[in-house]
Amino acid sequence: MNNFSTQSTIPTNTTTIIIYILYKKGDETNMKLVCEKDVILKAINSVTKAVASKTTMPILEGILIQTNDKEVKFTTYDLEIGIEYIMECTVEEQGATVVNAIMFSEIIRKLPDAEIHIELNENNLLVIECEGSLYKLATMNPTEFPELPQINIENSIEIEQNALKDMIRKTIFAVSTEENRPIFTGCLFEITNNKLNLVAVDGFRLAWKSRFLQTKINDFTAVIPGRTLNEINKIILDSFDTIKIGVAKNQALFEMENCKIVTRLLDGEFLNYSSVIPENWETRIRVNKDVIQNCFERISLISSSSIEKEKKYPVKVMIDIGKVTISCTNQTGDAKEEIYVSTEGKNLEAGFNPKYFLDALRAIDDEEVFIDFGTSISPCIIRPVDEGDYIYMILPIRLKD
Repeated sequence: MNNFSTQSTIPTNTTTIIIYILYKKGDETNMKLVCEKDVILKAINSVTKAVASKTTMPILEGILIQTNDKEVKFTTYDLEIGIEYIMECTVEEQGATVVNAIMFSEIIRKLPDAEIHIELNENNLLVIECEGSLYKLATMNPTEFPELPQINIENSIEIEQNALKDMIRKTIFAVSTEENRPIFTGCLFEITNNKLNLVAVDGFRLAWKSRFLQTKINDFTAVIPGRTLNEINKIILDSFDTIKIGVAKNQALFEMENCKIVTRLLDGEFLNYSSVIPENWETRIRVNKDVIQNCFERISLISSSSIEKEKKYPVKVMIDIGKVTISCTNQTGDAKEEIYVSTEGKNLEAGFNPKYFLDALRAIDDEEVFIDFGTSISPCIIRPVDEGDYIYMILPIRLKD
């Protein structure tokens, strides 16, 4: 893939895009390629996730387009995340240019399903023609586009894309959005005892998901920015195709068959998460996941009502023998939900942010969950009954008398 060596053919009975670009700056190279519309849109949609939105450098708002004999490479880079996507096509002439990413992608997306002609005219305007549509876009010098970091990989793993996608989905929502503790705006990737642990924490909750790896791997840790993982999760497929994750001192590289993502790592010491997860419980309930999730969904209508958006009201969770009562009272009104469950241990009363409960329950695929409590001021643990590789911890909120 890296040497652009794959021959491509254009199937019959498909919509194609014909792109002609004559770049007159620098090397004065021509570029001409033919590709299918849905293929180029997939490529563009992938790389636009690393386009800078707020920058004083216009070149970072562009897509770098480069061709070789048989493929075209699209690159975007906002100096934190860089994405390269290699697309098979018929290349008739090689070259390179940079065009505004958002404008280019929107125009291509909304053009008719017909042949598209793109040409750089004598005024260095990118002319896009399709049936009765005509657009002219300014271009930028490709030699001014910053190179993606070259990463000397020190440690790496390979994992199925659907497995990584599931691990990200079950942890990413607990990543902090507060910049005062930058290390918690990322997710911990920890390899220990041939097991991959993903951990996210925001100071109020913690999500941990693990998976055993099939090959022997050296132990290492890295903290990947949450924003990077969000974008990776949109790109990777729900398939058994593998993705390679390589880590260097301050950079990480995610490689798939036709896509490469480079990201910086976060500096700092991550929380020693294993030391804060309670090992014992005083009260445990076993409950159908959908039943208790629906209770929290309904009661959130009161606890997060629009009348007092600036205030966040906790819900009260009361556990008695064989029963859980969830209630909330504020200026909007009162709400109470009662469900019958299997209980062990002591009766308990504690307050929680219902959103944190919902985030965890929505991420769990199992039919039943354990919810473990210590005291009214100690963390609560949610975990699937049949899986030991996912834990979600929530800190309680002190209830007013």
